[in-house]
Amino acid sequence: MKPISKIAKAIAPSATVAVDTLAKQMKADGIDVIGFGAGEPDFDTPELVKQAGIRAINENKTRYTPATGIVPLRKAVADWLEKMYGVSYKPTQICVSSGAKHNVFVALQALCNPGDEVILPAPYWVTYEEAIKMAGATPVIVKTDETTRFKLTPAMLEAAITPNTKCLILTNPSNPTGMLYSNEELEEIAKLVLKYDLYVISDEIYDQLVYHGTFTCFASLGPEIKERTVLINGASKSFAMTGWRMGFAAANEEISKAMSSYLSHSTGGTSTITQYASLAAYECQDDLVGKMVLAYTRRMKYFMERIAKIPGVTALEPDGAFYVFMNVKEQIGRTIQGVKINSSADFAQALLEKGLVAVVPGEAFGAPGYVRWSYATSMENIREGLDRLEKFLAE
Repeated sequence: MKPISKIAKAIAPSATVAVDTLAKQMKADGIDVIGFGAGEPDFDTPELVKQAGIRAINENKTRYTPATGIVPLRKAVADWLEKMYGVSYKPTQICVSSGAKHNVFVALQALCNPGDEVILPAPYWVTYEEAIKMAGATPVIVKTDETTRFKLTPAMLEAAITPNTKCLILTNPSNPTGMLYSNEELEEIAKLVLKYDLYVISDEIYDQLVYHGTFTCFASLGPEIKERTVLINGASKSFAMTGWRMGFAAANEEISKAMSSYLSHSTGGTSTITQYASLAAYECQDDLVGKMVLAYTRRMKYFMERIAKIPGVTALEPDGAFYVFMNVKEQIGRTIQGVKINSSADFAQALLEKGLVAVVPGEAFGAPGYVRWSYATSMENIREGLDRLEKFLAE
C-alpha cells in the first residue's frame, strides 16, 4: 500500500495524555499509583452550569449550531472579555470550538503557510509544537530557563525573528511552569510584534488562576496589538469544565472568518448541550472560580514548603495555573532503586514504576532536566505523593 501522510506520521502523541492514561490503567489494574500528570481541575462543574446543560437536553436543544457557536454564547463571551479586560469584540469575531486546544490548532491553520516560522518559547505546552507542524509551518524553539523565570525576553524574541517569522505563541500564565508575564514585560514584547509585523497566538486559558501579580490580556495592549492577536481561552480550567470541551478564540474579522470556514468543514459546532451550559457560566455574575483559587493557593504553598525540605530537587514558586515545574537535574547520573537515571524521562519512568507517582517529564515540554507536577488534586494526594517522592529519592 502507499504510505500514509508524512505529516501524520511525524506527529508525536501527547505526553500528558499518555502519562494520565497509564496512571489510570495502573489504578484499574489495582496498583496504588497517584497521578500528577493531567492538567484537570479536581473540582466539580458548578451546579448552575450542570443544570443549564440538563435544561438544554430537556428542552431538546440538541441540534446542529453554527460552526462557530450559538450567537448568545458568542455574545456572552464578547461581553465577558469587555467586562474583564476592556477589549471589545463583535460576536462574529468569536469562534467557539471543542476546547482551547482545538482553537490553537485552527488558529495555526488559519495563519500559517508552508515555510512560515512560528516562535515557540520553551518550556511550552506539549501540543504547540505538533500543532505548528500540522499547519505545515516550522517551530522555532527559544529556550528559556530559571534565570528569566522561564519567560521570553525581548532580546530572546528579537534574536529568533527571521524574514519567515509569521507568528509567536505566548501562554500566560504558563503551562508547564505557572509563570506569569507582567504588563511591562508584555508591552516590551508587543513593541517587537509591531516592529516585525507578527501575529500572536495568546493562550490565556489559565487567566483566572493567578496567585501572584496581575494578569494582563495581551489583546488589551492597544488597537494595533489587538488586530494581530488571536486570543485563546475557554471554560475548561476556570469553570472546571474540561470534559465538556468548550474553548473560544477572539480575533480580527479576517482571521475569525478563516477560522469559521475551517471549523465549518471539519468539526462543525461543538456540542449544543455544552454551549448552553457554557452560556450559563459566562453570563453568571457569581464568583465561580474564587474557591478554586484559594484551594490551589494552599496546595501550591504546601508543595513549595515540602520541596524546600527535600534534598536534590528544587522549583520556582508558580504565579498561576496549577503546576510545579520541578528541577531534577541533581538526580541525573544517579542510580535509584536499581534504575540508572540518564534523563528526566528516566526519572519520571522510575518514579512511576518504583515510587508509584505519575509526573510528566520535561522532555515533553522542550525542557529536559525537569518534571511537571499538577496540584489539581486533593491535599491528601499531594501529601502522599511528596512522601513517596522523598522515600524514592532516599533509596
